[in-house]
Formats: sequence, C-alpha cells, structure tokens
Amino acid sequence: MTLTRVFRPLPRTVTRPVSVLVVLAWVVQMATLVRAAYLESPALAADLSRYGSGAQWKGVYYRGEKIGFMVGQSQATEDGYELTEDGRLQMMLLGATTAARIHTSARVDRAFNLRSFAFSLDPGTGPIEISGTLEGRKLGLRVKTPTGGTRSETRELAEPPSLALNLPRQLAAAGLEPGMKRTLSAFDPATLRNAPMELRVEGREVIWAANKPVPAFRVKATFQGLVSTSWITDVGEVVREESPMGLIVLRETRDRATALAVPGSVQVDMLRAAAIPASGARIVDGTQLESLRARVTGFALDAAETSGAGQSLDGDVVQVVDSATQKPAPAGAEVERAKKPEPLIESDAPEIAAEARKAIGDSTEPKARAERLTRYVAALLEKKPTVSLPSALEVLRTRVGDCNEHTVLYVAMARAAGLAARVAVGVVHVHNAFYYHAWPEVFVESNPGRGYWLAVDPTLNQFPADPTHIVLARGGLDRQAAILPAMGRAQIEVLSMTRRVGVSNVLVGRVERDVRPLDIPLPKRGSGMACWSRPPE
Repeated sequence: MTLTRVFRPLPRTVTRPVSVLVVLAWVVQMATLVRAAYLESPALAADLSRYGSGAQWKGVYYRGEKIGFMVGQSQATEDGYELTEDGRLQMMLLGATTAARIHTSARVDRAFNLRSFAFSLDPGTGPIEISGTLEGRKLGLRVKTPTGGTRSETRELAEPPSLALNLPRQLAAAGLEPGMKRTLSAFDPATLRNAPMELRVEGREVIWAANKPVPAFRVKATFQGLVSTSWITDVGEVVREESPMGLIVLRETRDRATALAVPGSVQVDMLRAAAIPASGARIVDGTQLESLRARVTGFALDAAETSGAGQSLDGDVVQVVDSATQKPAPAGAEVERAKKPEPLIESDAPEIAAEARKAIGDSTEPKARAERLTRYVAALLEKKPTVSLPSALEVLRTRVGDCNEHTVLYVAMARAAGLAARVAVGVVHVHNAFYYHAWPEVFVESNPGRGYWLAVDPTLNQFPADPTHIVLARGGLDRQAAILPAMGRAQIEVLSMTRRVGVSNVLVGRVERDVRPLDIPLPKRGSGMACWSRPPE
C-alpha cells in the first residue's frame, strides 16, 4: 500500500501524500510476480557472494526504465531444498529517489512444499524481519524490528500455503500442461496475509531470455486482485514475468542484469503515475469543504467495509461529510479490537506509551486528546518518501516517513493512551487529482459506550481530515494490499460538494484573520521540515 508527470506541484499548505501502497504494489508483485529487490550498499557484495554459476539473474524494469535486478538459486539439502533470492531496487516518489533491499529464503521438501521461510525488507535504516515455520496447517510467525523488538504468533490456516519463491518449482514438480487450472493458498510475508491464488496455464511457447530461446509455459496468476503473467520452464525456472502495472522481470546474464541496475536518475515517478485525475466538479481546496459526493468506477467498493467515519455508499456513489458532525452511536466490537496491539502497531511498548503521555499532556477530554496526538505526530516526523513496512517503534526511532509511518505511529500512540484507533486507506485530493493515501480514524467517546469514528490526518496535519479523504479499505498492510487492483483502473468523478459556512482563505496553514497563538504545544525538531518542498515540474 503511483507514475507520469502531468500534475502541478503540490502546494506548500499540504505535505506529500506518499503511501506505502507503492511499496505494496511492488512487494505484492514480488509475491506473485517480481519477488526481490535491493539497495546499493556495502553489504551488497557479501549478499551476492552466496550465488554460484547456477544462479538465475534478472533485470527489473518499470515502463521501460530499468530500476534494479534480482538473483536467486536453489540448493539441495538432506531432506529437500533451500531457495534464496536477493536483489536491489530504486525508484522515484514525487521527485525523491528512494530505495529498498529485500531478501527471501525458504526451506522446502522434495516436492517443494513449504516448511519455513525468512523475509526482510530494509529501506536503509535497518531491516524488518519476518520469519515463519509451518507445521501441518499451523504457521508460527515472528516479526523482528531493527531495534530488536520481536512479536510472535501462531495462525491456524485452512490449508498449507505456498510462497512465490517455491510456487513455480512446486507447479513444475506436479507437472505443467496447457489448460491446467489450480487454486491454492499463497502467503505474502510482506503483508502477513494468506489468500487464494488462481492459476491457469494458457499454453507453451518459446521466448527469448538471457540471449537464447527458452521453451516455457505461459501461466496467468490472480492474487489479491492483481493479475500477472509468468513464463515457467519445465523445471520451474521463471524466465519472464509481467504485470498490467508496467513491471517486467526478465531473465538476463549477470552482466546485463547488474549493468545500470540503478541509474543515477530514475525518470519514472511511480506515485504520480498511479494518481487518479479528478473529473467533474473542480475542487479548489478540500479543507474548505463540508461534504463531497463522487462516483468511483473501476474498483468495487464494499459498503460494509468503507461506510462509517462520515462516509456512506450508494451504488458507485460515495458521499463523505465532515466526520465531526456525526451523532454518537453505541460502540461496536470493532472499538475494543482497535485498542489492542498488533505485530507492527506496538501500542504495548513502553516507549510508545511514554511518547503518547508526552503528546497528550494533562488533557482528559477524548476529542482534545485525539487532536493533541494529531498535531504532535504531524510535527514529530520528517516528511519523506520511504520504502518500508512501517513499525510504530521503528517510526518513533527514525522519526521519518510518509503517510503510512504517520498513521501507524498515531494508531499505536492512540491505543497506548486508551483510545480506539484504526487505519484507513484510500485516496485524498490534491491539485485536481486523487493520490493514494493512508490516515487514522479514532473513536471519540461522548459518554461511556457511545461515540463516533473521527477521521484525522497527521500527515497533512488535519483535524478532522477533510471530506476529500475517500476510504477504499480499512486495516493494516493486508487490507492495503486489497486495494491494489484500483491502481491504474479506478476513476473518480466529483459530482457535487458543499463548502463550510464562513470559511476564509488559508495562509501558511492558518485562517487569514486568525492571529491567535496555537494552543497545542508541538515538539521541536533539530532539522528543518523538508516535507514542504515542492516536487519538480
């Protein structure tokens, strides 16, 4: 939970609405398509030294631009095989170059059925490590952050899953033939989600790879709404992979794969290309709106999942009103769930709790506490595009990130303070386009057992969030991955809107006639807030 430069620069009164959806689009396709990438670093040579002459090297391309390479191999063990992949990737998000390093390994039996795996993603500040061991249908998971914090859990699965790393070998071991169809369970370690994958062998053909013709089966895979096409040999080697989003992975010689793997200037801006141009009525300033009606096509919204916090759905027409105008209602089961820690939302960590107390101070009224947290997190983090799987503890340590880092830290701090909070993912309007974005929703109690969900946005320093925030899904990384099919397909037509009564123009984030000092203390940073810089024309 992105791409051509046709939009005007973002104004200084908003920050960069960068979403980890860009990364998820990449990582989920790693799970079904690409599967590995790497950052230029001193450790690169050591990481690649494990690969011998039998390793497979591949170049990674995005809309004709080479953005990295990957390498993988299979080694026999006493009772099966060990599969490993490494690589590097660099891309541009709103004018800023960002990079990531991913390592995946898996131990499988002789039929390439999964037994255990290890996955890590390092944006340059240290890796998030996710490992798992499979015993029957029980999957034991362990998440470790760069600071050394760990969290473990065991999940009961409906059937043993596969990873993208072992899946092609597993299919080849079972026998590939044109017309074959299979539905199996696939686990994506980046989002900790297990979901069905549909596979169809469309035919057999010869394609050019690594300077020679290679016979391969063309296999179409559908996973979490993303459709990719792979060419797999009889022994399970993937020689080419494609997705409709423009990602292509092609088997190459080592020299060609690594040549110019990360050019000095990556021309494709991934976030911009995934933005959704707005048609219909023109929005000048979303912060001046009281309500918004828009038609969303190309992506099916689920009314049960997307309604609430001021948003309602009628067919393909979504209406968003200022969530602060809602009437209190009984708290549902979701409220209690939204108070508990999760693997990457470590609200039970002492550091998170201490920071939450510091942010809230002596405030006791729930809405005031929620606002203090919004302003505090907005000022605490340096606005910068990142390629990571955000952990609240890591965000607190690095104090850098985009909307996902702001959101995960806010949710963790709110829960530590006793407030129910959850993650919303969708789009937000900036300069006549909707950009993929994430923000928190916090439950504001008016009296015990009654209240309402309020949308807030610490990335944009909005309390409450303006009505151009359209929710496409709610939840963590697994839910963000669920909206990936919207990228490149969704269209938004603005049907109507209402302005707030008595609004004035805004100057440097304040109403012109409002000369009062801010009554909410903000933390100080040693460096300037780079989030206000404009992307290039």
